[in-house]
Amino acid sequence: MRKDVSVIISDYLHDLQNFCESDTVNNINNIRMFVRVFELENMSAAARDLRVSAAVASSRIGELEKHLGVRLFTRTTRSIQPTEQGRIFYDKAVAILDAVDEAEAAVHEITRKPRGSLFVAAPLGVGRRLIAPHIAAFQADYPDIHIRLRLSDRKIDLTAEGLNLAFVLGNPPDSGHRIRVIAECPRVLCAAPEYLARRGMPHTGFDLIDEQHECLLLRFPGSTEFRWMLQTSDGPQSFAVSGAVSCDDGDVLTQWALDGRGIVNKPVFDVAAHLASGRLVPVCHSTPPPQAQLAVLYQHKRNQDPKARLFIDFMVERIKTTLRNSQLEL
Repeated sequence: MRKDVSVIISDYLHDLQNFCESDTVNNINNIRMFVRVFELENMSAAARDLRVSAAVASSRIGELEKHLGVRLFTRTTRSIQPTEQGRIFYDKAVAILDAVDEAEAAVHEITRKPRGSLFVAAPLGVGRRLIAPHIAAFQADYPDIHIRLRLSDRKIDLTAEGLNLAFVLGNPPDSGHRIRVIAECPRVLCAAPEYLARRGMPHTGFDLIDEQHECLLLRFPGSTEFRWMLQTSDGPQSFAVSGAVSCDDGDVLTQWALDGRGIVNKPVFDVAAHLASGRLVPVCHSTPPPQAQLAVLYQHKRNQDPKARLFIDFMVERIKTTLRNSQLEL
């Protein structure tokens, strides 16, 4: 049975009362700063993440250490590492912040006035084509919710980067986070007519290797796209494709394909307009890439933040509509 909001707040105040005897807001801010410094192992990075100066971040840590009477970090000119007391305090600090967030979320849900910031991440193509176009409509409905949207094709870490939720395309990372599957997205290998006139039409993944086609690769630490998984008559097979250029930005790869520099492996929604106009042409019809799962990851908490739930529900409905409209006969 769902806890009454007064019980949640009572529980949270009980957790805080021995620690925050005065100036609760400042102490909560100090705890929040400690947690981000602990997780990022960098004072400046934590300060940027919480939108304060490095001097303010250092001051908050100092105030917390003075209040507790212990050193939480060992500092050198090159690094900052938690002390034994800091490691012990971290778990309790996270529990306190979770209690605060849960109490605030419950209050906002009861009053039907969700407010605050949501930190959201997405791959570049997903963010630009499926999420960013709907942010204005979401804020028109919920003007007190502020969205910080971070777009990158690199792998993300929800906890380390202080994110509330992240959209992922492909295999989601193995984590304790909750996942909501949105859709299966068809992928396509495609190239510009100029490239195909010069190099010929590849019909299978084997042609990509045998004819040494230029494949435009998404590369970053941990990336797997330098090997393309394609469907063959014998089942899925990994192809060690290669090319002269690579990038960690999927939109750059699309532009290179449009410029006739090679073959790109993209979700259909990401290149639908170019396929419809003929600026890009599907290749390797006999060995297409498998579909990619689009999903959203979010924090695993007892009561999900209503801001996150509202945002996810709002975006999922519109993303599904956009994906249906982008499907083409390939």
